[in-house]
Amino acid sequence: MKVLVIGGGGREHALCASIAKSPRVREVVCAPGNGGIAQVARCVPASQKDVDDLLRVVNAEQPELTVVGPELPLSLGLADELLGRGLKVFGPVREAALLETSKGHAKRFMQRHNIPTANFAACTTREEALAAIDLFHLPVVIKADGLAAGKGVLICETKQEAEKAVAGLFSGELLGSVETSVVVEEFLTGEELSFLVLSDGKHAVPLVPAQDHKRLGEGDTGPNTGGMGVYSTDAMLDPAMRAWILEHIAQKTVDGMAAEETPFVGVLYCGLMMTATGPMVLEYNARFGDPETQAILPRMESDLVEALEAAVEGRLSETEFRWKPGASACVVAASEGYPGKYATGKVISGLAEAARVPGVEVFHAGTTFDGQSYRTAGGRVLGVTATGDNLREALDSAYEAMDRISFEGMVFRRDIGHKALKR
Repeated sequence: MKVLVIGGGGREHALCASIAKSPRVREVVCAPGNGGIAQVARCVPASQKDVDDLLRVVNAEQPELTVVGPELPLSLGLADELLGRGLKVFGPVREAALLETSKGHAKRFMQRHNIPTANFAACTTREEALAAIDLFHLPVVIKADGLAAGKGVLICETKQEAEKAVAGLFSGELLGSVETSVVVEEFLTGEELSFLVLSDGKHAVPLVPAQDHKRLGEGDTGPNTGGMGVYSTDAMLDPAMRAWILEHIAQKTVDGMAAEETPFVGVLYCGLMMTATGPMVLEYNARFGDPETQAILPRMESDLVEALEAAVEGRLSETEFRWKPGASACVVAASEGYPGKYATGKVISGLAEAARVPGVEVFHAGTTFDGQSYRTAGGRVLGVTATGDNLREALDSAYEAMDRISFEGMVFRRDIGHKALKR
């Protein structure tokens, strides 16, 4: 098979690396890819924001399977276009992807199907949102309704902060684009957990769980980012809780989508808060998480391509996933200034030395290769990932590899997974 992967970040590098391992794959193509992805796939230029440009690539390459990495092409209806042409695509159609692309839509869906989530008010005017703030205890969460690249969730400690957040979203000052709808939401406390399942429209089959670290700084301080690191262990969920989440959240979501005639085919990411009263859904994503994918896929022993094809062909119930026992950890190296403004073009050194650490894979999130050197080309630059018999071993290997890498202005957190080590 020839497999085309859409995207150009760390998630897509992990996907391409796993897909390339399948004995059934003769070639992996990535559009647009990046400097590191070029090691495992043939990269072709394309705009992820332009469905016509992506269709041009599909027509030129004629892949047997297209795997859509990022949320933007899904929100623009790429899967719809490919299915309309009778092509195999892993990723939900635009209507199903609304679970991610509209927070208000997702919250109303959960309400209709009795899926546990925080109390909320979906507001279409600034006045409505300001009035809704008074209905909630502080702190309160203000969310942009649409896609905001991980920057549209604001936890507000005071009423003044909440009012400022609402004003900033509706004016466009906060995200650079004017929001026409915001969600005011109850603040939940507990441990966050990423629970991903593959879905063929009827069945939900779980991947191993993971926990992302969203804040830029150690001790979970500083601004929210797209993710500064993630870990995955068998001990994160006991079998009874895993079964409960699968039945009452993931499968219930897939059943609800089917009942509303928008079957969900692809990977459903349930972002959960493990509260004192049980798991609650914070958000859905309609695609693989980034950086969760970099920690999850290195633990997968079964063939990823067979699993993706089973989802597309509606036969997931017959598919068995096999996982490496133990743990994995991914630590993100970012550019100074991220998630705000940052410089690019910095030479990266030590990549070959890092890759020599046993159990380590270095995934490229934002890099280019100029023929001689890898250079930085994004806010998140690398995801240094390691597997091990336990979390301590995985983290030690990841940090040993990270200490061999350097570029001007490199920042990373030294406390990924440390809360779990203290338990």
